[in-house]
Amino acid sequence: MSSADAARPDFAQLAALRRRRGEAALLFDIDGTLAPITTRPGDASVPEPTRELLAQLAAAYALVGCVSGRQALAGRRMAGLDQIVYIGNHGLERLEPGAGDVAFDPALGSRADAAALFIADLDPDRLEEAALAVEDKGPIQALHWRGAPDEQRAEAVARAIAAEAPADALRPHWGRKVLELRPAVDVNKGTAVRRLLAEAPVRLALYAGDDRTDLDVFRALADLVAEGKLEAALRVGVRSSEGPQEIVDEADVVVEGTEGVRELLRELIG
Repeated sequence: MSSADAARPDFAQLAALRRRRGEAALLFDIDGTLAPITTRPGDASVPEPTRELLAQLAAAYALVGCVSGRQALAGRRMAGLDQIVYIGNHGLERLEPGAGDVAFDPALGSRADAAALFIADLDPDRLEEAALAVEDKGPIQALHWRGAPDEQRAEAVARAIAAEAPADALRPHWGRKVLELRPAVDVNKGTAVRRLLAEAPVRLALYAGDDRTDLDVFRALADLVAEGKLEAALRVGVRSSEGPQEIVDEADVVVEGTEGVRELLRELIG
């Protein structure tokens, strides 16, 4: 789909989801999708009007959840809802509705501490001089440089650090002004969504996301339809100034920022 074609959302495609709510799953990224991007990641949260709409959807649809790069418990704090499922750390964690503890993907195995040990061995002065902020996400460690005095220099240092990471234990992933060092396991948002939907009595699914990691879910949903495991899937791309063009190119529907997502939620309620 071209950006010109996507300029005006075609919410008519939501009709089947509304008609068959008892067979439909609605899944959403958080940062940049439900919650506006902030300079300090800890300041981000899902706005109350969006939270209220999510709660209404959770009461009406078979499955509602958030799929985030943040830890699952952090995602639940941001969204403020206990009654939906949270997939966190790019698929490594799942937090069931009302649960107090997360479940880790079995593929994580013995690599849970690899990223933290690598970061702990770095020279703290090197990080401070580059204004790289470390976010401890358990099995994933993130280096942020949004708002650094010299963002280009900070990114250059982050790239040098990524090159130093042991390839047999860690995989660097790049996002919006952030480097994530993840365990070298074949788990991502897409694999986690496949597992989640395989356990749910759903035949239709919608996913909305804004960043490169959300493309894994877009492609997983397309595969599930091709395999006959879903009747239909709607991939919603959230356009932003920092988001990758592929989000627009691969989406079935494109909305503008978090305000566009809120409009989407209203339409899903009908």
